Amino acid sequence: MNESSPSTILKNNIWHNNPVFVQILGICSTLAVTNNLTNTFIMTIALVFVTALTNVTVSILKTLIPRKVRMIVQTLIIAFYVIIVDILLRAYLPEVSKALGPYVGLIITNCIIMGRAETFAQANGPLLSLWDGITSGLGYMWVLMIIAFIRELLGFGTLFGMTVLPESFTRWTIMVMAPSAFFLLGTFLWVVKSIILKKGVAK
Repeated sequence: MNESSPSTILKNNIWHNNPVFVQILGICSTLAVTNNLTNTFIMTIALVFVTALTNVTVSILKTLIPRKVRMIVQTLIIAFYVIIVDILLRAYLPEVSKALGPYVGLIITNCIIMGRAETFAQANGPLLSLWDGITSGLGYMWVLMIIAFIRELLGFGTLFGMTVLPESFTRWTIMVMAPSAFFLLGTFLWVVKSIILKKGVAK
């Protein structure tokens, strides 16, 4: 199968080469924002947007960017799109923007974006690069959403801010703290790696 086909890119970014549980990238935001599904969803949508448009831009400009300043230019492109996201959040979702605080700006330092721009967009056309950016972001999103689901449910008894567990349920205070994200991510990595290894042995 063609490694650059849309279906292969999708499978790799969602599962086989997932940026979180295979490449172990984007861990800081995993620990920081996943105690709330709403914040996590918006943060991951922002990352999908930035990764996709950064990939397209880098792919279009790759022949014009001198090799010596390539990383600097890529960082500036990422920063441009992150600023757009920050402005939109401040304008239309001020409460979410306030809750996320500095973590929106820290998207600039997310290794997933720079990694896809450098390894994929530099070697492929705009459309494939767009698809790679979207699917890389979605691979990041589904892992964080699972962790946020568990943390918000057990920590607050809510999902997307709506109460789903009875008042009699004892909230797990640890779940709203960063260490719980570290523990859940470690457990998630262990489970997924076990599945991947078992499938590899079965083949």
